[in-house]
Amino acid sequence: MLNYISISATVVTLISLFVLILWEQPFMKRIKLFKIVQGPLIVVLGGILLNLMFQNLPGWEIKPEHLVQLPVAETISSFFSQFTFPDFSAIGRSDVYLTAATLAIVASLETLLSVEATDKLDPLKRITPTNRELKAQGIGNIISGMIGGLPITQVIVRSSANIQSGGRTKTAAILHGIIMLACAMTIPHLLNLIPLASLAAILLMVGYKLAKPVMFQKMYKLGWLQFLPFVATIAGIVFTDLLIGIGLGLIVAIFFVLHNNYKNPYFFFPDEHEEGKPITIHFSEDVSFLNKASIFANIKSFARR
Repeated sequence: MLNYISISATVVTLISLFVLILWEQPFMKRIKLFKIVQGPLIVVLGGILLNLMFQNLPGWEIKPEHLVQLPVAETISSFFSQFTFPDFSAIGRSDVYLTAATLAIVASLETLLSVEATDKLDPLKRITPTNRELKAQGIGNIISGMIGGLPITQVIVRSSANIQSGGRTKTAAILHGIIMLACAMTIPHLLNLIPLASLAAILLMVGYKLAKPVMFQKMYKLGWLQFLPFVATIAGIVFTDLLIGIGLGLIVAIFFVLHNNYKNPYFFFPDEHEEGKPITIHFSEDVSFLNKASIFANIKSFARR
């Protein structure tokens, strides 16, 4: 690994992280200009300038694989010629359906996780309708696939940048798409100068905001029933992938839920019960079929009183 470290890309990352951390300081937020011009934008522009500077320093050039790579179209017709249409002859292949199902599950999970994180970042504390979000994603993926595009998901980096820049309505997301399309059509040469290290630094900061050490402390204080599924999910995602990590966390969480509710399917408080009046039973948050027999048995014992 050490033999493949790019010094120039590392420098871009460190400078980008410094700018992002500086932008989060209270004294920077009190300056109106810096509320309008956000740190991620400065990081991207600074990354382009550093890339141009390194091109004139022998041995410091940022390699093409460390830069954004968009196809460059010289004319409008050549831009639309990049679209490719589906090959429906593969519709009977089982591996196509397996890949499609995997993409659907992973993309849906990523979108739902991003929705959860975005709602927490939203200063207005609004709740996103997840069903509508998944329907929109499905329609978008169908259209994207029909023209040879990549799968579409909600991305926390753009959502957080939108919130930090003061976006409040759907207009921000629509304008974002229009501006991205216009940039891809008109200035792909400039976009291809952006180092991936700058984008990685932005992603690192967003990830840190969503998983600060304080969050680990809070989860630990909630008890092992909350902390172990949390750690299992993170470990699974880091060492395998998103789908396996979430599945591992769900399995651990379900085990604890079933185990806990099997022991305590309901609660009865004798001190609050008055003789001759109806008996009140408080069920656990999650009650499953495993609790059915014990609940019925105890209800019968209450009925004999």
